[in-house]
Amino acid sequence: MKYMLLIYGSEAVEAAKSEAVRQAEMAEYFGLNDYAKGRNISISSAEALLPTQMATSVRLRNNQIGTTDGPFAETKEQLAGYYVIECQNLDEAIDFAAHIPGSRDGVVEIRPVVVFS
Repeated sequence: MKYMLLIYGSEAVEAAKSEAVRQAEMAEYFGLNDYAKGRNISISSAEALLPTQMATSVRLRNNQIGTTDGPFAETKEQLAGYYVIECQNLDEAIDFAAHIPGSRDGVVEIRPVVVFS
């Protein structure tokens, strides 16, 4: 089964972390590759995102393209990154998500991916 794990967290909380804490968390993120391999979970893609102030939102209304600087909506938590994994079932996806450092002070949303044939 293929799942997308969306990592949400507070940019303000991240900005307040010390450099040592950020470096330790990055080491944990890089360690997730070994964790996944040990559980026969395949990571197809994983990326971190720049802060929402770098985002551009696009809307098409009446065949007119409109753009807005920033995210789609103001929220307490922002999308910080994602993983796309393949594993046996939701329980394995939940276990992997619980090992993502962002799950400690944010939330990881797990969404099954539609596989078109």
